[in-house]
This record gives sequence, structure tokens and C-alpha cells, in this order.
Amino acid sequence: MSKKALAAKKEEPPAPAAVTAASKEEGAAPKKVEKGKREKKHKEEKGVHAMYKVEGEKVTRARPTCERCGPGYFMADHHDRYTCGHCGFTRYKQK
Repeated sequence: MSKKALAAKKEEPPAPAAVTAASKEEGAAPKKVEKGKREKKHKEEKGVHAMYKVEGEKVTRARPTCERCGPGYFMADHHDRYTCGHCGFTRYKQK
């Protein structure tokens, strides 16, 4: 293909996404359907304040700490277990 043919091909507008026979007859503008363009829901990050409970003047830990890593590492709270994100240690909850 020549350069002119390629340039002419690039300048052509894309075909409309959704055009029905009824919209052609009425003279309405074609509706564009965008797929996969959803707004992302952003999770709010839990801060350090979510790891502690304040009762009066006492501060207590809301989650247990890891037995292997020490008191600086909190364990994740799942429905049936606690898991350390640092070393992977898992402790199952008592029923």
C-alpha cells in the first residue's frame, strides 16, 4: 500500500458501536456502549488505630500478636483462624 492509502485509512472514523434501524429512521444519534469502563471502588486503609481498642483510659490490642515474630506483628483475623502476614504462622480459633 502507498503512503496516501495508509493515511486515508487512518483518517476514517470508526463505525458506531450500537446503531439500530429505529434510530436510523428517527434521525437520533447512535449510542456508544462502553464495555469494561467501571469506576473502581477504593478500599479505605485501616490505620494503626484499628489494631487497638480504647476503653476509658486503658488501651488493649484488638488482635493477637504472632508467637514467632514477636509483639510488633499483628495477626490477620479470618473467620476461622488468625494468620501472620510476616512469617505465615496460622493459629486456628477455638469453637
